[in-house]
Amino acid sequence: MNNFKFKEKYNIDDLLEIMAILRAPGGCPWDAEQDHESIKMNFIEETYEVIEAINQQNRELLLEELGDVLLQVVFHAEMEKEKGSFTFSDVADGICKKLIERHPHVFGDVKVSGTDEVLSNWDDIKRKSKAQKTQGSSMLKVPKELPALMRAQKIQSKAKKAGFDWDDMSGAIAALESEIKELKEAVCSKSQDEIEDELGDVLFSCVNVSRFVGVDSETALTRANEKFISRYLVVEKLAQDRGINMKETPIDELDKLWDEAKAIIKSNRG
Repeated sequence: MNNFKFKEKYNIDDLLEIMAILRAPGGCPWDAEQDHESIKMNFIEETYEVIEAINQQNRELLLEELGDVLLQVVFHAEMEKEKGSFTFSDVADGICKKLIERHPHVFGDVKVSGTDEVLSNWDDIKRKSKAQKTQGSSMLKVPKELPALMRAQKIQSKAKKAGFDWDDMSGAIAALESEIKELKEAVCSKSQDEIEDELGDVLFSCVNVSRFVGVDSETALTRANEKFISRYLVVEKLAQDRGINMKETPIDELDKLWDEAKAIIKSNRG
């Protein structure tokens, strides 16, 4: 039996102690069996649940989900502590030093005129600290594990900083139209590799356009997903009420229901 002390209010030290107890002999068999690989997807899931809480503007849920993310940090740090590699304190030390280094206008004598200069300095300091001499080398550091749209945005942003970008949105639109034309040609060729390649170029070009209009492409696609679901549910209800078998109905007729659903949703919104 461990000597853990129950409290009215716990802090980070208590969390670290609880995690050590769970992983120790006599603790929790499941927790003790985990490694970085086995719980890495949990980290992703918990992070998205934080985003969900933010989108819902639910402070109670946000409080809970931030705790779940913190647990993941502590979990991974405890595993490395057991190996004698690093501890949670080392993690905290590292991020503190990084913040101090990248805010010379707060912790040093550097003067900045505003947010744009702060971000520019941050990027320069980051590249120097990571020995990234060019924007190309910094592109290689953008994690492949990021959602593809988000990764495309980061890559394009780095290209922009190197001056490799269109002067205005017209160039991005023209490039998108060109890529769509090439996609159509690939579809006609019936080459799966070419189709996949050209479709990727279309999506990448869409992200380019989103940057110029100041829209986050990941957010835009998420909204499009939700919009499609809400409209589809209305279409499905209309079909059920009218005895329409959607599987046997021509797409032209279903498209009419789609237009009707759009009108219904629009009128409900006032």
